[in-house]
Amino acid sequence: MGAAIGLAQISPWLRVGGLLATLVIAGTSCDQAEARSPKKGPPKRVIHGPNYHPPYADIVVDDKSGRVLHQVDADEPRHPASLAKIMTLYLLFEQLDGGKLKLDTPLRISTRAALQHPTKLGLKASQTITVEDAIEGLVTRSANDAAVVVAEAIGGSEEEFARLMTLKAKALGMTSTTYVNASGLPAEEQITTARDQAILGRAIQHRFPGYYRYFATPSFRYRGDEIHNHNSLLGQVKGVDGIKTGYTEASGYNLVSSVRRNERHIVAVVLGGTSNATRDTRMRQLIEEHISQASMQRTAPVVAETKGEENIEEGAAYFRAVAPAARNAEAPMGDTSDAMLARAQADPVPIPRPRIRAKGRSLKTSKPAATSKAPANRVQRLTANTASKVSTSKALRVDPSRGSSASTSRRF
Repeated sequence: MGAAIGLAQISPWLRVGGLLATLVIAGTSCDQAEARSPKKGPPKRVIHGPNYHPPYADIVVDDKSGRVLHQVDADEPRHPASLAKIMTLYLLFEQLDGGKLKLDTPLRISTRAALQHPTKLGLKASQTITVEDAIEGLVTRSANDAAVVVAEAIGGSEEEFARLMTLKAKALGMTSTTYVNASGLPAEEQITTARDQAILGRAIQHRFPGYYRYFATPSFRYRGDEIHNHNSLLGQVKGVDGIKTGYTEASGYNLVSSVRRNERHIVAVVLGGTSNATRDTRMRQLIEEHISQASMQRTAPVVAETKGEENIEEGAAYFRAVAPAARNAEAPMGDTSDAMLARAQADPVPIPRPRIRAKGRSLKTSKPAATSKAPANRVQRLTANTASKVSTSKALRVDPSRGSSASTSRRF
């Protein structure tokens, strides 16, 4: 009898303990290729410990002159996470621009697409989604299921589509970028750099100004649900008109931003933030520090793809992206800070040169070659860099009052 009474008294506490354990597990989980967020914005909860320090990189490019106004480890390999969807959308906009697809074209949803991990729209196999809904799902919720639907519609398979993504990257001059999938879900060989993402952020606007406006979508309604954009800088920072966020555990919190203000236009990239908040704070800082240094007149041609010249080896294409920038520009009087010195010595975006391919070799390569050619060394560098970052987790943080040297990597 006593034992029965004891169990009756203890069981409610056991139930409460079990509930608390479940909540803790749920609270510490997160989606890959984009941090899960509630319908009204990014999560406010902390899902990482104080020792979470993914490898950081950033860059700010003046779109009208092509000058780099600021950079930190801009050419170091990083995982793109959902920034991969910018290229997915680039190829989709290309299909729309060429008349091969229309906004109301229904796209078939495969079982593979429906089974993608969150973040997702919850698409059902054997049904369809229109091109426009897929675009808005990619832009706002960063939907992985929609990314696979688009990939299969254009490439026939996600693997073939990833090969096309990589080829397009090389044609745009993104020589350090390799895509493995359309969503940005974790893949060791899927790498990019801050500089390459700045090139893509500029190129997609230059070639598809009409379709680019989808990146400014604050929210859209799908099947009765109001889906809000993960990019919290939209509507909060003057002049921000897009473009994309991204997150995986390995990449950290990424963001590409485009800002137009007072006839100036910059594209900024932050890779490896430790949270949504720190990433957004750093992006705000970069915008406010460097927007005034941008040109009001275009002196550089727009970013354009190379065509398939027979003498250009795959993976070594160049691009007509920027005009040479004047080095050692004179700094305004009275500003002698480290940040001003870095701005005064802003570097131009380098223009990769074409390599002559061996005679008789075809421009097209096999699928494995397109996705695995040369990433191994970069991945090793990424792994080594990550280990180094972790071992120096107490490194200096960026001081907003001092700015950041273009050649020195600092935490924020």
